[in-house]
Amino acid sequence: MSGSMKLVCSGNECSLTNGGDVILECRKDKPMCYVGCGREHVDMYRGNFKIVDYVTERRPLFVSGCSETEDGAALDLEGELLVTIRLSDGLAELTFEQKNPAINRFWLRVCADEKERCYGCGEQMSYFNLRGRHFPLWTSEPGVGRDKTTYVTWRSDVENQAGGDYYNTNFPQPTFVSSRRYYLHVDSTAYADFDFRNPDFHELQLWEVPRSVRIEAADTFLELLEKESAWFGRQPALPEWIYNGLILGVQGGAKRSFGLLDKVLEAGIRVAGLWCQDWCGRRVTSFGKRLQWDWRYHKEMYPDLPERIAALHERGIRFLGYINPYLVKDGELYREGRERGVFATKADGSEYLVDFGEFDCGVVDFTNPEAFEWFKNEVIKKHSLELGMDGWMADFGEYLPTDLALHNGKSAMLEHNHWPALWARCNYEALYESGKLGEAVYFMRAGGTGSQAYCTLLWAGDQSVDFSIHDGLGTVICAALSAGMCGCGLSHSDIGGYTSLFGNVRTKELFLRWAEMAAFTPVMRTHEGNRPEENFQFYDDEECMGRLARLVDVYAMLSPYIKTLVSENAARGIPVQRPLFVHYEEDEACYDIQYEYLLGPDVLVAPVYLAGRPEWEVYLPGDTWIHMWTGREYGAGVHVVPAALGDTPAFYKKGSAFTPLFDEIRRKHGK
Repeated sequence: MSGSMKLVCSGNECSLTNGGDVILECRKDKPMCYVGCGREHVDMYRGNFKIVDYVTERRPLFVSGCSETEDGAALDLEGELLVTIRLSDGLAELTFEQKNPAINRFWLRVCADEKERCYGCGEQMSYFNLRGRHFPLWTSEPGVGRDKTTYVTWRSDVENQAGGDYYNTNFPQPTFVSSRRYYLHVDSTAYADFDFRNPDFHELQLWEVPRSVRIEAADTFLELLEKESAWFGRQPALPEWIYNGLILGVQGGAKRSFGLLDKVLEAGIRVAGLWCQDWCGRRVTSFGKRLQWDWRYHKEMYPDLPERIAALHERGIRFLGYINPYLVKDGELYREGRERGVFATKADGSEYLVDFGEFDCGVVDFTNPEAFEWFKNEVIKKHSLELGMDGWMADFGEYLPTDLALHNGKSAMLEHNHWPALWARCNYEALYESGKLGEAVYFMRAGGTGSQAYCTLLWAGDQSVDFSIHDGLGTVICAALSAGMCGCGLSHSDIGGYTSLFGNVRTKELFLRWAEMAAFTPVMRTHEGNRPEENFQFYDDEECMGRLARLVDVYAMLSPYIKTLVSENAARGIPVQRPLFVHYEEDEACYDIQYEYLLGPDVLVAPVYLAGRPEWEVYLPGDTWIHMWTGREYGAGVHVVPAALGDTPAFYKKGSAFTPLFDEIRRKHGK
C-alpha cells in the first residue's frame, strides 16, 4: 500500500484500487489486457487521414504467474506479456515487456462506473466529458464543419476529403482525467482509440504494446493537475507585452498592414502586437489567400522590414510573423535544405513531397539532429529572431505521412503523433538559446505528449467563421478546457474564426461575440481569415471598432488578475481557463458543463456561443456572484441574465481579493 493506492494480488488475480475505487482488475472472468494483430490502411490527402483497420486476431490474456516485489508485483500474462506494477505515493506505474513479437494490437481495460466522467485526450473540440463516445487519437487537420449532418462538412468531404468528425483534432494525447480524481497516461505515440462507451470499463486501444501506463491520484483536482503537469512539464509565463492590448492580425504587404495598424490605433484600440502572417510572401489558391512557404521576409511585399520592426518597438508595439516545419519546393530555403539533406525521403532515398493544397513541400526531418539544428539556427534564429521578430504562429505539425523514411529509422506510423512535440521543441530551443524565452512567443495548434513544456501558447486552430456547435465559437471553450486537463493551460483562438468556405462567411455579430469572450482569455488576437474580402472585418465598421476598443480595454484592465493565473500555470500547471468542478468539486452539475469556465478561482465566464441571444442562461456554483456589467448579485443556481452584444455574461466572486479591480472595470465599462 502506498498513499491511497493499493495493489492486491491473490493467486492469479490482481487488482489496483485508489481509496474505495477499483481502477484495474484482472480475474479469471475479467481480463485486464487483450492482444492481437491487425493490418491498417492509411490514406492522407492534405493532412486529412482516412484510416481503416482490419483486426485479424484479438484474445484476452490472463495471469499465469504473479510474484510480489518490494514496491508492487510482476504479472506474467500467459507468456505473451510481462507486466511490472510499481507503487509509490499515490502513483502506480505499469511497464510492459512484450514476449511475442507478432503482437501489434493492444487493449487495456480500465474499471469504470456509470456516474464517472472523463476529460482530456488532448485538445477536444466537440465534447469535454468523453463518456459515451470513443476518440481516435491521431494528429491531423481538424476538418471543416466536423459534423457529418451539415452541408459544409458534406461539401468539404466531397471536394477535399476534409469534413472531419467530432474527434478530429490537431492535438491528441493518450491521457484522460477521471472524475474519480486520477489521471491515466499511456506512454505511446502509436495510433490509439480511447473508448468510453461502456458503463463498466474504459477500453484503451493502441497499435503497439505501450512502454508504460502511468496512473496518479490526488485528493483534489487542483492537486491532481499539479501532479500531472509536473510530469509532463509546464508552459513558461507569457511575455509582459502580451497584456498591452490586441495582437492585430492583418496581411497584404507593408503599406496595407501598417496602414491598418494606424487606423486601428486612431480608433482608440490598444495594440500589443502587429501580426503579419504574409511577411514571407503570398500564394493564392482555390482555398483562399495563403503564404509563400519560404521562411524569409519578402522584400517586395515588406520592404525595409527590419527598420519597420525597430520603429514599431520604439512605439511599444511588437511584430509577429509565421512559420511552419515544411518548405515549398520553389523556395530558396528548400534548395538549401535539399543540398544539406535535411528532408525526409521515400524508402529508396529519393525526394518525397507533400501536397499542401496546390503546392508541394518537403518535410524537414526532425529526427535527424543535423536537420533539427539547421532549421532551428538557419531558419528560426536567422530569419525570424535576428530580423527582430517578437513572435510567430508556429503552424502545422500534423502532416507527417506514414509512408516516408526517417533518419532515426523508426516507423512514421509511430513518429506521426510525436511530430508536434518535436516541432514545439525546435521552436522552444531557438528562443531559449537566443535568450528570448519570456520575451518572444510562438503559438501552435498541433500538439501531443511532450508539447506542454515546449509550447509557449496554444491556439485552437482553424474554426469555421460561425456559431456551429462542432466547428464554431463554442468549440474553442471546450478546446481550452480539455487541453487544460492535459497540461496545456495557456490557450487562445482566432477572434472571428478562420475558415470560410461554401458561402459560410463571418458576420459582425459572430466577430463581436468572439471578441467579448476573448477578453476573458490569456491573449486577444484577430485573424482576417482565409478569404478576407468575403468576410466581415472590424476595421471596416466604425461602430464595431468602438466596441472592440472597449473589450480590449477590459482585457488590459484585467491583466493584473490574468498575470497571476498565467504565473500559477507556469509554477503549478493550473490552467488559466478551468472547468467549474476544479473549484466546486461537490457540485455534481459542474461536471457536465462545457460552455462555461472559471477564469481562475474568482471569475466565471459563460460566453454566448449561439446567434441571436440577447439573454443567456447561466449556471452559477455555490457562492455569491456579482455580474461584471451591472453589479447585481446572484446566488447559486440557474439564472437568465442580460447578454447584449459586447457584454459576455461574466461574474466575479463576492469577497474576491481582486474586487477593487473588477469594480473599476464595471465603473468604466458597465451599464
